[in-house]
Amino acid sequence: MNQDSLQVQTNYQQQLCDKVDYYKKLMAEAGITLPDLEIYDSQPYGFRMRAEFRVWHENGQAHYAMNKPGQKRPFIIQDFPIGSALINRLMPQIMAEVNNSDTLSYKLFSMEYLTTTTGEALITLIYHRQLDEQWQQVAEQLQSTFNIKVIGRSRKQKVVLSDDFVTETLEVHQRQYSYLQVEASFTQPNAQVNQKMLTWACNCLANSSDDLVELYCGNGNFTAVLAQYFDKVLATEISKVSVNSANTNFAANKIDNVTIARLSSEEFTQALNRERAFRRLADINLDSFNFSTIFVDPPRAGLDCGTEKLVTEMDHILYISCNPETLAANLQQITKTHRVVKAALFDQFPWTHHIESGVYLERI
Repeated sequence: MNQDSLQVQTNYQQQLCDKVDYYKKLMAEAGITLPDLEIYDSQPYGFRMRAEFRVWHENGQAHYAMNKPGQKRPFIIQDFPIGSALINRLMPQIMAEVNNSDTLSYKLFSMEYLTTTTGEALITLIYHRQLDEQWQQVAEQLQSTFNIKVIGRSRKQKVVLSDDFVTETLEVHQRQYSYLQVEASFTQPNAQVNQKMLTWACNCLANSSDDLVELYCGNGNFTAVLAQYFDKVLATEISKVSVNSANTNFAANKIDNVTIARLSSEEFTQALNRERAFRRLADINLDSFNFSTIFVDPPRAGLDCGTEKLVTEMDHILYISCNPETLAANLQQITKTHRVVKAALFDQFPWTHHIESGVYLERI
């Protein structure tokens, strides 16, 4: 390891230690007793599988650019060190093609990259103009030249030249899982740390029984690996795109014991408490499930009061959080009936203040 690499690694470990210290302090101040915290680090660079760039036009040339908080004028960037190797390889090549073509560059204002560990790349070019047949012909040549997938977007227009997705492959406990990842929908950005999260979740629930209910299942990222430990799984997700992706992923991974209900967590709580009937549950018999475990991976706002109460009715709770502040607030209520038996911090977003973490709780 050369001096520069050593310094990067030292700086990375320091920022990770700062996150750990903050997380522990936050939980202590909230009165949450944690077991030994398991720490899962990331590669310092090259870890991010997706990226969004502004395109800045200056002196007749287009450039990748980003905005600093509070500043209107963007700054030009040449590379993206935290991005995957494939993103960094493609960035100068694609921009060179853009600058060699008035058709590609005219009123282009943003570019989005979505890549996989298996070498697939989907690039979305976003414009302040309508895209015509000439644009499509040039974009198809770009797609062919670099063996990528290209999408063009403008106001009320989406031009898909081949596919609007990539297929990622992740390995958990020596088994490979295939995931359809659709453009403009949420996917975990750090594939390496995502595999660590999936493995940790499996280790928490490996000795489970009965049925699992999962809220906020997305494209089935966790569902696909956890389903093997339960008789049946009922998962909820509000996004139609994510529901379709999840069902595709279950079929691709030969998982046949999962049912998805297109409901929000609040709606599912109302349905389970028999407070309200939903047409979307017409073909699902809630009484046929014997739930003993619940898995939640909520947005930054955490669990609402109704869902918070729902999780405490389960014997086992697995909670993945992207916001330690709301996690701490939820745990103040949940730990009145449950105790934390496993806790982990996942450095999903190095060099930022964001903290991804997980807790596994059992009824007292």
